[in-house]
Amino acid sequence: MEAVAPIFSQEKTIGPTPNDEKLMRSPPSSSSGTSSPFDLSSVTAFCVFSFVNLLASTYAPIQDCDEVFNYWEPTHYIVHGFGLQTWEYSPEYAIRSWLYALIHAIPSKIAAVFVSKKVFEFYFVRGVLGLICAGCETRLFSTISLTMNPRIAVLFLLAMISSSGMFYASVAYLPSSFAMYTAMMGASAFMSRKGRLRTTEGIMWFGIGATVGWPFSAALILPFIPDELTYLKQTADIHGVAFRVLGGVLRTLAVVSLQVIVDLLFYGKIVFVPWRIVSYNVLSGSSRGPDIFGIEPWHFYTRNLLLNFNAWFLLATCAGPLLGLQLVFTRFSSTRWMSLRSMMISAPFYMWFVIFSAQPHKEERFMYPAYPFLCLNAAIALHTMLNYLGHLSANSSIGKISAKLKLVLVGSFVLAIVTVGILRTMGTVSAYNAPLEVYRLLQSPQYASMQGNVCLGKEWYRFPSSYFLPKSMRPKFVKSDFDGLLPGEFSEAGTVSGLHPTWLIPPGMNDQNVEDPGKHVDVSHCSFMVDSLFPGSEPSTLEPNYIADVKNWEQMQCYKFLDSAQSHPLGRILWIPDWEIIPARFRRQWGVYCLLRRKSATVLKP
Repeated sequence: MEAVAPIFSQEKTIGPTPNDEKLMRSPPSSSSGTSSPFDLSSVTAFCVFSFVNLLASTYAPIQDCDEVFNYWEPTHYIVHGFGLQTWEYSPEYAIRSWLYALIHAIPSKIAAVFVSKKVFEFYFVRGVLGLICAGCETRLFSTISLTMNPRIAVLFLLAMISSSGMFYASVAYLPSSFAMYTAMMGASAFMSRKGRLRTTEGIMWFGIGATVGWPFSAALILPFIPDELTYLKQTADIHGVAFRVLGGVLRTLAVVSLQVIVDLLFYGKIVFVPWRIVSYNVLSGSSRGPDIFGIEPWHFYTRNLLLNFNAWFLLATCAGPLLGLQLVFTRFSSTRWMSLRSMMISAPFYMWFVIFSAQPHKEERFMYPAYPFLCLNAAIALHTMLNYLGHLSANSSIGKISAKLKLVLVGSFVLAIVTVGILRTMGTVSAYNAPLEVYRLLQSPQYASMQGNVCLGKEWYRFPSSYFLPKSMRPKFVKSDFDGLLPGEFSEAGTVSGLHPTWLIPPGMNDQNVEDPGKHVDVSHCSFMVDSLFPGSEPSTLEPNYIADVKNWEQMQCYKFLDSAQSHPLGRILWIPDWEIIPARFRRQWGVYCLLRRKSATVLKP
């Protein structure tokens, strides 16, 4: 009984009291002289986060072709001198900052010094991203434990490591993931409140996320402003607040200056990329803005978050109402103040969710910056429910349940959420990992020194980047049923003063997704081909069945790939084993994803 009772009793209030600065500098257990069963060291938390993120860096499929063409390819170009170029990197439009790619080129260049295979650089950069994310997660975890409650921190950790959404966002090479990292650091700074000296740090982190990463992430700082205004009202320390705000702004401007200088070198002109991104997405109009790439209904993110966070998402939506009820029925002013501050901390997720659900153009990666706040809201909601259960009268029906039975019920509930999240992750990894595997044979000594074009037709958007090709091979596109604008190629004219000529305007680019025939090569120029075959699909004139064309192509390597059109929805959502005892209609159906070699091709050595 004694071992489980603390789970259902309020070990510590949700937030700090105004005069409790000393307590915030000390572990929560020190205030009572006893150790909480939920006390978890930062080192342990970092190890847990790192383990999960490194698994993601190794196995997570790339879920968005923007990650490849807008970030991996420019980074590859910086390091290796060739790569695919999107219209966003044309100096005519310049809506991607080269500083972001340059930062990631550093670990890529370091890895290239030690291992000659470029694919190692890809996984090394991913591993670095995973460790950086783990550091940010640990920082926020520690802040939650110190300033809110150790149990909330542990529940936050469970939500983060068990959700499929975080599994992919943690290592995605995307500005939205970068903004997620900085949002965790910024939120941690504002929540810590150590003498109010970390306001500067909080502004700096949100500023870096908005400039180097994604400008829209600046909105996440808004829910923390009322708390700063409350402090100003209580202390009337206008000069102190102004000094700290100015410090954060100046640090952000220093980073902006670096960004402008880097982009000046790469584009050959002064551009302020964050403004260009906002201008394109907000002011371009329906004929040239992001809506031309597709629009989704208002419930797109609701469905997506239910898939990737299951019950954690439902709990996250309950945090605000639960805190509101706690505020209404609380009699003590100090607890009311803490409830108000907790509602402020829960606000970023709601704000972000509402803003982006209202936008016509929606993509899963747009939610990444709010993922940690979703997990924090879920932890707060579950913690509040447990506190309520723990304080019910012994005469009530639920109060009569023994502490051990409560522990079993709550533990089973949390275990079910974690299990569903793991099955979701296992399902997507096993179903869609083939594009990261099929190019392995090209890295072998038999092919690594060969020249040739590796072509992609209908599978162009699953290309994992030039890091998966030997140095003497180039990716090319053959015409498929896709009629939008494909990436072109960066200039390989050499370097000028050590820089690649990124300031040259490439041909055939536009910002209206209009197809450019110059981006295609004839299939006769292809030495290798990557193609897929699904039992439920029919070939077309522009997308013939290359795998079945044994006269011209031979299979080098093939991997299973989920045939989503023929698989049961449950098999698309979760991992379902291919066991005989599983009814056939529930088992997943498979196609093949293959690397082909032209039989008549003459593949020359350089």
